[in-house]
Amino acid sequence: MSIAVNTKNDVFLINTKSTSYAFGVDDLGLIRHLYWGKKIGAVEELELPQLTEVSTNDPVFEITREEFPVYGGLRYKEHCLKATFADGTRELVYQYCGYDVEEGDDWEELVVHLKDNHYEFLMDLHYKIYPEYDLMERKVVIQNQTADPVQVEKLHSAQFHIPYEDLNFSNVHGHWGAEQQRFVQKVSYGKIVIENRRGISTHNHNPYFVLDRNATETEGEVYFGALRLSGNFSGVVEQTPYGETLVQMGLNPHDCVLELAPGDSFEAPSILCGYSAHGFETMTHNLHRFAQDHILRPGLRPVLYNSWEATEFHVNSRDQIKLAQKAAELGAELFVLDDGWFGERHSIQNGLGDWYVNEGKFPNGLEELIDAVKGLNMKFGIWVEPEMVNPKAQLYQQHPDWIYHYETRVSDTSRVQYVLNITKPEVRAFLYEMLDDLLTRYEIDYIKWDANRPISQTGPQRDVWYKHIQTVYGIVTELKKKHPDVLFEACASGGGRIDYGILGVFDDFWTSDNTDAYDRLYIQDSYSRIYPIKAMRAWVTDCPNFLSGRMIPLTFRYHSAMMGSLGIGCNILKFSTEETELSQRMIAQYKEIRPIIQEGEFYRLENPSADRYFLYEYLREDRGVFFAFLPQSKVGHRGTTIRLRGLEENATYILHTSSKGEIAKSGGYLMHHGLEVKLNGDYASLMIRFEKQ
Repeated sequence: MSIAVNTKNDVFLINTKSTSYAFGVDDLGLIRHLYWGKKIGAVEELELPQLTEVSTNDPVFEITREEFPVYGGLRYKEHCLKATFADGTRELVYQYCGYDVEEGDDWEELVVHLKDNHYEFLMDLHYKIYPEYDLMERKVVIQNQTADPVQVEKLHSAQFHIPYEDLNFSNVHGHWGAEQQRFVQKVSYGKIVIENRRGISTHNHNPYFVLDRNATETEGEVYFGALRLSGNFSGVVEQTPYGETLVQMGLNPHDCVLELAPGDSFEAPSILCGYSAHGFETMTHNLHRFAQDHILRPGLRPVLYNSWEATEFHVNSRDQIKLAQKAAELGAELFVLDDGWFGERHSIQNGLGDWYVNEGKFPNGLEELIDAVKGLNMKFGIWVEPEMVNPKAQLYQQHPDWIYHYETRVSDTSRVQYVLNITKPEVRAFLYEMLDDLLTRYEIDYIKWDANRPISQTGPQRDVWYKHIQTVYGIVTELKKKHPDVLFEACASGGGRIDYGILGVFDDFWTSDNTDAYDRLYIQDSYSRIYPIKAMRAWVTDCPNFLSGRMIPLTFRYHSAMMGSLGIGCNILKFSTEETELSQRMIAQYKEIRPIIQEGEFYRLENPSADRYFLYEYLREDRGVFFAFLPQSKVGHRGTTIRLRGLEENATYILHTSSKGEIAKSGGYLMHHGLEVKLNGDYASLMIRFEKQ
């Protein structure tokens, strides 16, 4: 059993393979946090210390390390839940009402029952444990059993207590084309707030927290949690005056009120969380393994070709077939027809909402292209942006009330489009039926689902920020039940929907519209800390890159993109013989190492050189591969030493190098002494495969 309960003093101890988490119920009925860290002994050893006020200005409620603080009374700290009852009461007073434990094949769940001491308003705290992954999933479920509606003004899914000050907090910042830019800042007094208010975007921050005590990849304590929610989230990190650091995450209260009718319940999005005593690497491996085993669809992701950068909106059947033929020659397994195939879609001005095949572009129907792609032994994919509509589109002309808007205001456009109010039953039904018809009529294997603007003017209802993304989840979930073999890619104006909420509903992430191979090293490095490699779509595209203007060798571009699920987005019809042959070799190499890349353990290796090398390793059972990148040589032109990780000390490994042929080295040599490598010039890279003898 991973859950132990001392019923004498109502103390709970949750154990995973390597960690422990503990809390208890005190004499005031408060649910008090006790411990989170390395695995400890019996639950009987845990005690609830007596609390005393510092002064009348520091009441006991303020000092108490509550598991789930609510708004009310002498609490002035951050709270997880604030509600207003029908009689105007705007505070909660909870009481402990017992617990339940449930068990599954590889998980256990503790549910702690709380109830307001006056109103029939229930709060269930859920702790789901995955012992072999050293992970826990926390959430709260609230239920209104009163006779009147209850308004919920704030709901964070959980609070975490970390018993240290002066921690390092890391997350990502960014914007379109510059997502996943990692930052680290010292936590001091005051509050750190990360959030999204746009409804469909995580370009700016991502819904997770990482707090460490000067940790490295392999050493030091790390506390982390990832919220399973797309859209409007908020997180607060605070170093308190009482010697600890608090973290909360959940729904963003900005312009959000949930109304619970009598009998209604609401399940807050869960937070997948854990503790590592051995640096960031353990955090990454635990999250990646959990995603592989419990969230992601099984199977390797295909090598895709996407037509967007080759043709943009200038789509026609003839040219797409030519691209498909060339893509098949290179070794692609999936051909994705991007924007421009439907309605009067010749630019961003029109077409969104009119999801019929443009006869001028496809006079023989979409079947002509699909048949050609299938005849080349490739799968077929297609781009859609279902949540949006152009003002000129027939759909908007027929249903102007289907968008988010206010009757007394001019409706906002962004990228010449409105956002459909998909929380309306009739709009949701239209989108599902349109997509179901598309997947039923045509032999489609892959959907690239895009969303290119934020939500605004949401109308009088203040729960649509949450309901919108839940509707997206619901539509895709229903479609996958009826069309179980179709893969769905989450794209939102680049990397705007990368989170554990959408992962599992969708199968792939479009990491960024920025496909510059050098920029992608930074983006992919940050992404890898939390999210699984298999879901990370990475493309090889043309140079000069449309964003950076850089000219980067094709080999470097391939190596950068081979670090995830490989895709090609070049205008391949312009490839020279040399570029064609190089692409064929690289794609063939990727297919050989794909199981290692997509399903192996990922390592961010240390670079001891003064030159800025990027070093990465992938290891799956007895096979591995590592990459080295040198974007720019500095004065001195120094080499680096690559020290691998995760190998068996006494085993012998065969390395396949292009310069020296096969090399045999022990695991101990490769991990401790390492390989000396020197790359020359700018945008130099290498990839070396190895396996245990």
